[in-house]
Amino acid sequence: MSEMFRIVGQPSENRAAHVRELYDLGFTWADYEEERYWIDQVAVMESSVHAELEQASQALWNVFDKAVRYVHRRRDLYELIGIPPVLWNMLDQAPVAEETKISRYARFDFAISSHPEAPNGNSLKLLELNADTPTGYVESSIATPWLCERAGVGHRNQQMAEQVRAAWDFEKPDTAACIAYGEHAEDSGTIEALVKHSGRQMRLVDCLELTIDDGLVKDAEGQVIERMFALYPKEWMSVDDGGEALAYAVESGQLKLFNHPHAILLQSKGMMAVVWGLHELGMLYSDEEREAISRYMLPTYNKPLFSGDYVSKSMFGREGGSVRMYGQAGELELQDEEGYDTSGLFPVVYQKRADLPRVHTAEGELHLLVGMFVIDGVPCGMLGRAGGLITGNASHFIALGVE
Repeated sequence: MSEMFRIVGQPSENRAAHVRELYDLGFTWADYEEERYWIDQVAVMESSVHAELEQASQALWNVFDKAVRYVHRRRDLYELIGIPPVLWNMLDQAPVAEETKISRYARFDFAISSHPEAPNGNSLKLLELNADTPTGYVESSIATPWLCERAGVGHRNQQMAEQVRAAWDFEKPDTAACIAYGEHAEDSGTIEALVKHSGRQMRLVDCLELTIDDGLVKDAEGQVIERMFALYPKEWMSVDDGGEALAYAVESGQLKLFNHPHAILLQSKGMMAVVWGLHELGMLYSDEEREAISRYMLPTYNKPLFSGDYVSKSMFGREGGSVRMYGQAGELELQDEEGYDTSGLFPVVYQKRADLPRVHTAEGELHLLVGMFVIDGVPCGMLGRAGGLITGNASHFIALGVE
């Protein structure tokens, strides 16, 4: 069992009342289709662990920012990290954002455990970076503070809304979009919370209702969209009807897309292989940055160079989809059966294995994944997900506190 996290509280006998309160706050999927997504407890870490998590996230954010600028306009590297060719012109022609602002809305996912040989006794290992369309914002910015306050424990998610406002003040979107707006509870609730916290008056639309004519994007009422935040994975422009037209709208400058087009470079899990390769070659990074890579990242390659204890995953897999875990002898030990496997569409990346710590919750013994949001370039809020060794759609949300 994990020594890094203390589980606080016991589930309320009147869960339904709390689910209704969370619903009124904007977290409408705490119980979803008869599934208990929310665990009515709090996983608490010590403040020293949280401080290192923030420091690691900031250091790695700078590391990945450098890597994007290195990859930009190198089409051989676009291909290596699985960027669909339909997006190459868009990426080449779009100006790269200022430092640390390539993505203004992102989330790192870490495995955190105790390790006697690690500095400070903490092992923090980055599993992946979702720098394009991370969800979990409502759970972190709205539900976590409410749940921690009810449990009488501290949290560090107070700054999230302020950072969203700063990011959107700069990007000035006139529209926020997701697939199946008004029907898909999680994505709809996510963009609604982001719009509310931004303080901006904007339209909320369904991506499937957009029309695009020679680069001009319009909503269902025929109003032109010029600046749009889209909770829509950019890699799907290569397979969705209208994806190429959307890419052209951005490429031609008629649509300003937020997150920034180059967020897809950060999103690719192949970027972790690029970072690790540059680190091993002694290129690009300072000694301090190489120390952060060595300490907080896992060896990652675009070829299966490990003999055992590794994972493989699609460069654009989401919610655990396409993840396969291999044991010490290189045997397939576990693979995700719930998420959509995109390994037939995009290349695969291979990463040294780092298992998630176990915690005992009211839903049983589960493995805990710790997410850290980076909004407008600042690490500012944690997301807890508890489930199997692979964190997928069947995993639960658990609030993360700090003491």
